[in-house]
Amino acid sequence: MSSESENDLIFKALASPTRRGILDRLRDAPLTTGDLCGRFPELDRCTVMQHLKVLETAGLVIASRRGRERWNHLNSMPIKQIHDRWIGPYAERAVSVLERLKADLEA
Repeated sequence: MSSESENDLIFKALASPTRRGILDRLRDAPLTTGDLCGRFPELDRCTVMQHLKVLETAGLVIASRRGRERWNHLNSMPIKQIHDRWIGPYAERAVSVLERLKADLEA
């Protein structure tokens, strides 16, 4: 899969507030699918599983089985890659403009 296709999957996964919420809950520690379902009482288990599938396809969640439990782990590398490719360069330019403005105002 091309890098652009992978980025598209990541952006699609991050577009949903529910999926971002799942990632927020996985940030500190892995959780079982049952734990995640308990943290989203407004959603049924099938819907949570569908969201997890989108996150897995994008590489943002890695699932592992331990006995009967399915543990979901955050994989933050794709988010870092998005940051490095898209956010970092744009933020760097904005900071550079602000630094020049500050220097001009102080002069």
